[in-house]
Formats: sequence, structure tokens, C-alpha cells
Amino acid sequence: MVDLSRLPGEDGELGKELATAFELARTAGLEAVRLRGGELGVEMKLGDEPVTIADRRASELILAGLATAFPNDPVISEELSPAPGAMSGSRLWLVDPIDGTKDFIRGSDGFSVMIGLVRGGRPVLGVVHQPTTGRTYFATPDGAYVTDAEGTRPLAVSTVANAGEARLVASASHRSPDIDRVKSALGIRDEQNIGSVGLKLSLIATGVRDLYVNPAPKTKIWDTCAPEAILVRAGGRITDLFGDPLPYDGPLGQPRGLVASNGAVHADVIAKLAPLFGHLRAPA
Repeated sequence: MVDLSRLPGEDGELGKELATAFELARTAGLEAVRLRGGELGVEMKLGDEPVTIADRRASELILAGLATAFPNDPVISEELSPAPGAMSGSRLWLVDPIDGTKDFIRGSDGFSVMIGLVRGGRPVLGVVHQPTTGRTYFATPDGAYVTDAEGTRPLAVSTVANAGEARLVASASHRSPDIDRVKSALGIRDEQNIGSVGLKLSLIATGVRDLYVNPAPKTKIWDTCAPEAILVRAGGRITDLFGDPLPYDGPLGQPRGLVASNGAVHADVIAKLAPLFGHLRAPA
């Protein structure tokens, strides 16, 4: 077990928020893995996305814990309709109780529990916990780190500066032909596939991967909040396909796709990809 009293950042800005989110993500992850051994009760939501008993139970645990610790903060979870006015305050928690549900159902490791905090319209805290490995990525304004059985280490993105040499990470369950167009436009040959958006961006934050591109306008704000906080504090960048910041004060979705990178390749990637997806420039 990780000693929460030794977490980097716990004594700094948003220290209580970090400790709370960290513990809730790990508790929810343990419960999700326990429930995976039984009947999952898989149902299909709007958009042909699966949801399980474990998704809902993890959501309940996290929302209850956040309500106890921060009763005045609104919370939006993937598994619940947002309360009226939730996005109008100065702080907002965004929760994806199981990011990568298809991987979770298949019994693979490519899923995570994600809890993020938006303040002043930008993600400032993120926890991405991978239950089956015991690995947790986290960030506050004080820095970004990963902790596991080997200890706690600061995160830093790679220095790869040529888009053609970038190591791409892409979806395992939602990979579209657009990814082949992306690879062709950038000259990329190296691709790894994993389900969870949070794990994809965390791999970039660790320097293991360099680039993630998702042209589909289906990503939600709870998919990007926690990992954006981590990636940015590790030195990376995340924008829409046209280089603009992802919005967290309007629609629940990210209608103009997204590009996450180590930062060094970002401008080159945007310049080459924006013409391919010009149809997404129009408001959704």
C-alpha cells in the first residue's frame, strides 16, 4: 500500500483534494476488480457504449466520498446526468469510474479509475488509477508523479521532436480508419493500442509514448480532465485538432477531437492534421 502521508503534493496546494481522490480511486478500483469476478450485468448506453454493475458501484463510492469531503463542490460522473448548474461554479469534479469499460469486460488491464478537478475552467488535479497493476498516476499544481510497487517517481515526457518518429498510442476498442490517415500524414509506423484514455495520456506523461490522436468527436470531459492535469504537469500538451484548449465550461463532449503529445511534436502534428479534419471546425 502507498503511504498517503508521503505522497508528493499532499502538503502543497490541493493536498486534501489529492489525498481524497487518490484514496477514492483506489477503493473504487478494488471494488471494480472484485465485481469483475461475478455477473457484470452489461447494458448498452446511448452511443453503443457498455456500462456494468461495476461502473455504477465505483461511481457511487467516489461520489459519496467527494460529497463527504467537499460538500460544496459539484461533481459530474459519466454514470449520472449532471445536476443543473454544475458547470457554473469555480470548482468541478469530473469522474470516470471505469475508463475503458470494454477492456474491463474483456478481462484485460487496459482500464482505469479517473478523478479530476477543474478550477477556473482548467484541470488542476488528476488521479488515474490502474487497479490490476496497482499503478496510480497523479498530479496537482505542484507536479506529476506515478506510484506503484517500485515507489513514487516524477513524470516527464519524452524529447522526441520529429512527428514521424513519434510513438503513437491509439484505442484498442474504438480504432477507426482515421488513425491510418493520421499515421500516413505524419509518417508514423510505431503504434500501441490500449483502451483507457487516461492510460494513453499517462503513457505519454511517462515518456513511454509520444502522441495520441482521436479525431472522433465523442470524447467527454470526464475522459480528459484527470489525464490532462497529469500530462500538462509532466511537460506535455493536449488540445483539440486545431490547437485550441479543450473546453470544460460548456458541452459535456469534446466535439473537435483531441491531440495529446509530449509537446515537442505538437505544433507539427496540428499543422499536418488540421487540414484532414476541417469538417470538425464548425460548431457541433
